[in-house]
Amino acid sequence: MKRTDDNAIVNGPIGKQLMLFFLPVWLGLLFQQLYNTVDTLVVGQFVGTGAVAAVGNVAFVVQLIIGMCAGIAGGAGVIISQHYGAGRLEQVKIDIRCSLVIAVAGGAIFSVVGILMAEPAVRWLNTPAEIVKDSVTYIQVYFCALIPALIYNFGTAILRGMGDSKRPLYVLIVSSVVNIVLDLLFVIVFKWGVFGVALATDIAQIISAVMVIVLLTKAQPGVLKGDVGYGAVYGSIFRIGIPTAVQSMMYSFSNLLIQAAVNSFGTAVIAAWTIYGKVDCLNWMTTSAMGLAVTAFAGQNFGAGCYDRVKKCAELGNIYLGAAVLVIVIILYAGAYPLFGFFSNDLEVVELGVGMMRFLAPAYLLYFPVEVYTGCLRGCGDVKIPTIVSIIGTCLVRALWVEFVVPLWNTMENVMLCYVVTWALVSGFFMVYFRRGNWLGRCVRQ
Repeated sequence: MKRTDDNAIVNGPIGKQLMLFFLPVWLGLLFQQLYNTVDTLVVGQFVGTGAVAAVGNVAFVVQLIIGMCAGIAGGAGVIISQHYGAGRLEQVKIDIRCSLVIAVAGGAIFSVVGILMAEPAVRWLNTPAEIVKDSVTYIQVYFCALIPALIYNFGTAILRGMGDSKRPLYVLIVSSVVNIVLDLLFVIVFKWGVFGVALATDIAQIISAVMVIVLLTKAQPGVLKGDVGYGAVYGSIFRIGIPTAVQSMMYSFSNLLIQAAVNSFGTAVIAAWTIYGKVDCLNWMTTSAMGLAVTAFAGQNFGAGCYDRVKKCAELGNIYLGAAVLVIVIILYAGAYPLFGFFSNDLEVVELGVGMMRFLAPAYLLYFPVEVYTGCLRGCGDVKIPTIVSIIGTCLVRALWVEFVVPLWNTMENVMLCYVVTWALVSGFFMVYFRRGNWLGRCVRQ
């Protein structure tokens, strides 16, 4: 295969290049997390516990759709990373155009579906009556800007696939600042409550989409001009993207089942669980960032035929990520009270949230290898078996746990225990599969 000689990802020191790619991605996810974190902080401090519960109650509904679309975007990123690593730059332009077609079409479809299904979805979650209206408002306003949200997701996946993790960071810094300013303006000054935080997010999403399009046209001049009727390209994107999307969707669906179980414990527990989801973002954005970095790194090296570098990338990724997660666990466990107190003045909510954090944080050490191994496998095009295992080992087990185990011991500790069990199961499988399976040979022969 042809390779680009000045491409440091396929030629430079593996550890250094992996970290140089990882750090901007991590910072980007940090700013991305500010979208929802600022929403929660502003409504918690200036509206009340009910508003926090309303926003958090529908977070998993949003993740269900966004996660599915981001999975397909990830498929586009893998295809582009392989072609870019192989030096097929004209093919990369075709891949980009086809990816943006998927983003616009998918955004339009899911926007309509999300708006129409908002109220049935909220009621299906056993949402307390006092927060139903705000929950529906938030999700309907949010989904009005789904097309730019998907353009952003596909655009950043494309840029990362080409080895650019810095410019997506710049986009997120700008859009996050806009989101923060508008949150404060709409909620504190205009008194728009939940509607205001959703509208602020929409405007920030539109700005980020415009910026991504500008960056793509600068990175690949003339990329938007040309035919988009390449069935093989769409097929390749969906071949890798759909299993990833299904996996993400099933994760979100299993979390919806858990959210429904959490909702049965009342508004204070919902609020605490919502804030917990914001506080523990430090762990998940770190593991996700390494997964994205490994995916792009593995994809380009696989496309360039550098198979030894692919495996070395996974080895170093686990070492770096394991050390980072250990530090995060210590920080979250020790600093739980001030972290939760920052989001809420309700002492009951803070106490509940601290209990959640101290129960789950140590178990993060069970999960982190999953992100590294699946990132490496995805970058090389191996998505079927990992998807099946994730669906069975995580989603099905969680669904069965909520249905049959939780009623036997109806406490939040038992609800949270399903996370610990499923993290251990899936992580154990991937350790064995990656080291003993013939996955790389199968990918090369495809």
